[in-house]
Amino acid sequence: MGARTNLEGNVDYRNELKFGSFITPANQDPQQTVELAVESERAGLDLVTFQDHPYQPRFLDTWTLLSYVAARTERVSLTPNVANLPLRPPAVLARSAASLDLLTGGRVELGLGAGAFWDAIVSLGGRRLTPGQAVQATREAIGVIHSAWGRGPARVDGEFYSARGAKRGPQPAHDIGIWIGAYKARMLELTGTLADGWLPSIGRMSAEEITDANARIDDAAAAAGRQPEDVVRIANLTGPLTPQTVPQWVDRLTALALTQGFSTFVLDGDEAAGLQVVGQEIAPAVREAVAAERG
Repeated sequence: MGARTNLEGNVDYRNELKFGSFITPANQDPQQTVELAVESERAGLDLVTFQDHPYQPRFLDTWTLLSYVAARTERVSLTPNVANLPLRPPAVLARSAASLDLLTGGRVELGLGAGAFWDAIVSLGGRRLTPGQAVQATREAIGVIHSAWGRGPARVDGEFYSARGAKRGPQPAHDIGIWIGAYKARMLELTGTLADGWLPSIGRMSAEEITDANARIDDAAAAAGRQPEDVVRIANLTGPLTPQTVPQWVDRLTALALTQGFSTFVLDGDEAAGLQVVGQEIAPAVREAVAAERG
């Protein structure tokens, strides 16, 4: 459909609206964590996500958890939110994602994070990177992942990651989206140039910062010969999910869709009742409001 921008600078990229859950991968009661993912599907959500902190002893390993959840669900899409790139080599991550995508019939997306909590990363053998190095490492990692999937050159020569003579494959069941958790200028520009989605946590940004970030992504996309709507905007959001808060959520998410270009909304998923509120009350009302405005 193409993006629509008005005189006030509001933007709607007019992508399909989707709703997901952000579930803590707690290992205290593993089956309860899995049941929240299953409940997300029952509630009608489109996406289940888990944060990825391999150094956190209270958490299950995210990729193992995603694989287990994949076998317990039938329809919902799955993604790390976001994969800890410094501790997950991109060549292996590409094959893990493609394999799970094949096993699920195309239900996997790939959220990527350049890294944070560097002391913890180093404690598990990861390399400490400066902000500039982290951007370059992410750029090279995307090249390696695309190479494995047959979406880019077979050879990647990088400072941090490379692919030289590696056989490609397996091929994913669908074009897996790479969604980047980005906030700073260089990572936002990388998102517009190479990524399929932008995945920030909205609570960390002001409205002005979101507007500026969208513009930076759009400019980078245009410079790379892409359309702004090629980069899906996915918002992580937190807050109470109760019947009483439904009107506020509907207003907030509708505004984010119509004025800031977000089309996928990932909300707290640690309470089964909240998942039902999202799937049965918030999502239908937002879809109806956005459809009415779009015409």
